[in-house]
Amino acid sequence: MEYTLGIDVGSSFIKTALIDYSDNPKVVEITNEKIRKRNPTALINQTVDEILQRHNLNYEDIVYVASTGEGELVERKRGHFYSMTTHAKGAYHFHPDTRTVVDMGSLFCRVMSLESGARVKNYAMTGQCASGSGQFLENITRYLGVTIDEVGPLSLKSNDPAKLSGICAVLAETDVINMVSQGIATSDIIKGIHQSIARRIVSLLSKLKVESPVALTGGMAQDIGLVEVIKEMTDERNLDLNIFPSTDCYATGAIGAALWGGFRHHKLLEVSEQ
Repeated sequence: MEYTLGIDVGSSFIKTALIDYSDNPKVVEITNEKIRKRNPTALINQTVDEILQRHNLNYEDIVYVASTGEGELVERKRGHFYSMTTHAKGAYHFHPDTRTVVDMGSLFCRVMSLESGARVKNYAMTGQCASGSGQFLENITRYLGVTIDEVGPLSLKSNDPAKLSGICAVLAETDVINMVSQGIATSDIIKGIHQSIARRIVSLLSKLKVESPVALTGGMAQDIGLVEVIKEMTDERNLDLNIFPSTDCYATGAIGAALWGGFRHHKLLEVSEQ
């Protein structure tokens, strides 16, 4: 077997993916560790050591360790790949007919149009100060007293979605505080937040004139309520897009990093043999 390891360091979570790159590459194990108040570099080293132990591997048995995201926090690596390319590669691995990838991350959302072989040909993204991010959604759910896992099902129960200003996170949070004081149902507030986030994403999809199918990646792609709202809005705009969460969407970046690491490893071998 030929193992590669991808490490995606985000603002809230560290995702790792161990890949068997021999013959037909396949995912061996995925981990997802919340950073909380822990030292990210120490957490990365601990996670890698635990993965190696579980599979009776030494560090030297990994032919390529690749980072993505905040890669400078990964001490033991051979290379780094930009998150756009890793999310594209990870989604393409599971869904090779994918033409568009939407990375719905903690700090921003990014839409990427793909060429053959998972290469990014064009992209657009939301601003980091916008209220269209996973971090904003997580902050609001804590204020509402619900868990992030409850958000999607609650949104689906909404009958009268609340309207947020949606200009920035500060104003949107103020809107939510006012809504709670007015007794607006939690489900309606959450769907209003989903609509605010989805509006930005759908605007980017329209701006780039993307092609279908569209794979959603990142932690927010697990939110069934948000995914449903995105589909509703694309239908309203007659965009005619097949939209779905990518397999193992929360770890797409780590998977893509490991796959690109395997690709680069073989390219380097070809050069050394010439």
